[in-house]
Amino acid sequence: MPTRRTLILSALAAAPALALLPGGAQAAEPPVFSRDGAAISGTDPVAYFTEGRPVAGQAAITHDWNGATWRFASPETREMFAADPEAYAPQYGGYCAYAVSRGYTAKTEPEAWHIHEDKLYLNFNRAVRGLWRRDIPGHIARADANWPQVLQA
Repeated sequence: MPTRRTLILSALAAAPALALLPGGAQAAEPPVFSRDGAAISGTDPVAYFTEGRPVAGQAAITHDWNGATWRFASPETREMFAADPEAYAPQYGGYCAYAVSRGYTAKTEPEAWHIHEDKLYLNFNRAVRGLWRRDIPGHIARADANWPQVLQA
């Protein structure tokens, strides 16, 4: 388990790199972050709520929604998502919530997640998640004001 000092140093090291990532200044981004053709890197979005952790989805168990293909660990989680995708899909299309609060988009890692008031938020990495957690309501307010305009070039 990393120490508080290690997390703070990691967050400080990640912040300048995160600011250099491509964002709104380039071509318009799709509404959902995907990697290798799968939304949120192929992670089952329902599992964050039902298992309290990221679980890899299977390529054979999918559902198309909001312009992206979502993967699921089981037919049951796929059906839960299909019945109410907005209840399970991460906020800001699965892009880094902290980056969106700062006015740009960035990729996310499945392990850098947080559920706040029954909504899933993903972050660039665990260090950035630490920055996100310092002022969740403030970051949400800023991200809500920036979304979805940050997707535009």
